[in-house]
Amino acid sequence: MIGGAGYIGAHVVRLLQEAGEGVVVVDDLSTSSAERVGSAPLVVLDVAADDAVVRLEDVMRHHGVDSVIHFAARKQVGESMARPLWYYRQNVGGMANVLDAMEAVGVQKMIFSSSAAVYGMPPVEIVREDTVKEPINPYGRTKLIGEWMLEDCGRAWGLKWVALRYFNVAGAGWPDLGDSAVLNLIPMVLDRLQRGEPPRVFGDDYPTPDGTCIRDYVHVLDLAQAHIAALRALDGELAHNVYNVGTGHGASVAEVVDAIGRVSGLDVVPEVEPRRPGDPPQLVASADRIGEDLGFRSETGLGEIVASAWEAWQAGPRRIG
Repeated sequence: MIGGAGYIGAHVVRLLQEAGEGVVVVDDLSTSSAERVGSAPLVVLDVAADDAVVRLEDVMRHHGVDSVIHFAARKQVGESMARPLWYYRQNVGGMANVLDAMEAVGVQKMIFSSSAAVYGMPPVEIVREDTVKEPINPYGRTKLIGEWMLEDCGRAWGLKWVALRYFNVAGAGWPDLGDSAVLNLIPMVLDRLQRGEPPRVFGDDYPTPDGTCIRDYVHVLDLAQAHIAALRALDGELAHNVYNVGTGHGASVAEVVDAIGRVSGLDVVPEVEPRRPGDPPQLVASADRIGEDLGFRSETGLGEIVASAWEAWQAGPRRIG
C-alpha cells in the first residue's frame, strides 16, 4: 500500500488487517507516522525518488504483492498553485514509478486515490462521474493525469484499476487514527483552537447561502470501506473504473465550524480571510454509481464526523483544555 501510513491509508490498513489480509506499506512518512500501520511491514520510500522503481520492484517481489492501493500524493491546492512543477514531479512522477514497477513485476490491480478536484468548478449542483472534468489547479490536474495513466496502462498491458474520486474526507474511525496533518478543514480549525487562536475562513463571498464554500464531507472509515469494496470488485468484471465517494449532501465551511463549536463547547467565531486561489464554490457528489455497482453507501452525518474528529484530537498529544 503506497502511502499507507497516512490518514486515509492507515484506516484501510487496519481494516485489511482485521480481515486477515497481508499488507505491506510504502510511505515516506512526510505527513504520517510509522505507529499507524501496526504490525504491517513498513518500507520508508519516496515513490518519486530516482531509485523508486527498483526499490518498489524489490518490495513487490519480496512480499508477493498482487494488488496496489496508491494513496501517496501532495494535496494542498494553494501549494500546488505556487509550486506546480514540484506537484507534477511528485504526483505524476510518483504514479509513473509505481506503475512502472507493477508492470515489471506483473502486478495487475490498482486502486487509485483520485479527487473531486478533477472536476474543477462544474456548472452543476450535484457532480456525477461523467460531469465535465476541467481542474482549475495543478493538484487536480495531477489527479486527472493519474486516471489517464491508468486507462492507458489498462489498454497497454491489462492493468485492472479503479479510481476513487474523494470528496472531503473527515473524522476518525479510531481515536488513534485521527487526521493530524493539519491540511484539511477540521484539523486546521482544531489546530487554531489548540493555539488559542480563532479559526480562519477563506472567503465568505462565494455564491452560496452563507457565502462560504460548500463541500461533501465523507467519514474516513466509510471511505476506507469503499476501498475494500473496490478491491474486491477487481476480482470480477468491472462495470466502471471511476467512482465518486461522497454522501450526496453538502455542508458549508461555516456549518462545519459551527459543528466543531457544538461538539467542543469552544468559541469558534472565525476570522474571515481572502479566498484561496483554486477553490471552487461548491462540490457535492452524486454517489449513485458506487452504490449501484459496489453496494457502497456513505451516510454518516456531519455531527458524527465532527464528533469522531474531536475525540481523536483530544486523544492525541495536542489535547485542547
